[in-house]
This record gives sequence, structure tokens and C-alpha cells, in this order.
Amino acid sequence: MNALTKTLRRSFVFGALALSSSVFAADPGMSVDGNDLAIQGYDPVAYFTDSQATQGSSEYSATYNNAIYHFSSAENRDAFRADPVKYAPQYGGYCAFGVAMEKKFDTDPQAWRIVDGKLYLNLDEKVQKRWLENTAEFIDDADSNWLEIKTVSPAKL
Repeated sequence: MNALTKTLRRSFVFGALALSSSVFAADPGMSVDGNDLAIQGYDPVAYFTDSQATQGSSEYSATYNNAIYHFSSAENRDAFRADPVKYAPQYGGYCAFGVAMEKKFDTDPQAWRIVDGKLYLNLDEKVQKRWLENTAEFIDDADSNWLEIKTVSPAKL
């Protein structure tokens, strides 16, 4: 193989990799880390089934809105795959109180609550305490605000 052929092949491979990374990037409304991992690797189904924040494993993973979710078991992964809308956190995993205030904040997977069958996360337990003072009104505000801020970068809010 000559040098030109090698160079062309390398260019093709690097181009394909660059394209694939942009194709698989999490949707703009998703709170993820630099590897597109949602909820810091916590299992979203476990909040419902075990009533606790449970660290997931990369051994059991699934994607939703191009974000990667980890699970503590194959059963939880399969339940999520069957109905991701049921288990995925509201507002793409951003802080529910923050969205009510028209902001996008990261969350602490330990600061969570299920309300009316939906998972809500908060920045931390202190913020969650404030959110719990008037949850229904904050959810109404967040639901309205989310439509406007979903695709806006957190840095621009």
C-alpha cells in the first residue's frame, strides 16, 4: 500500500469518527457529562423500584435522546428500554427547581423525588428542600419554562 492510499484511509477513518461523535452526541435538552452519561451513571429505574439512588454499571446500559444511562441490572435496563419516558428524569435530568427559575443546573443524583409517577432531580438537598415547599407550583412553572429553555445552552441562561 502506498503512502497516498494510507493517508486517504486515515483521513476517511478520522472523518468518520468525527462525524459519528457528532451524530451520537446527547440531545441539547439532556444533562450529561463529557461522555454523554446521564445522571452520573445512576440507575433511573431503581428510583422507582428500590426507592433509592443506585449507581448503575456500564455493563447494563441503554440510550435515550442520545444520552447514555447505566443500570444496576439487566431487568432495569430492559424496563427502561421498554418505556424510557416513564423512567427518565424530567427536564432532561436538569434541576427541577432550576428549570422553574428558568435556569439549567446540574443535579445531585441523591437529591431526587418521584411526584405523580415522574422522577425529578435537584441541584442538591438544600435546593430540594426549597423545591419541596411548593412542589406543585414549581412543577407547573418548570413545565412552562422547559419548552423555552430546553435547547438553550446552560451557559447562555
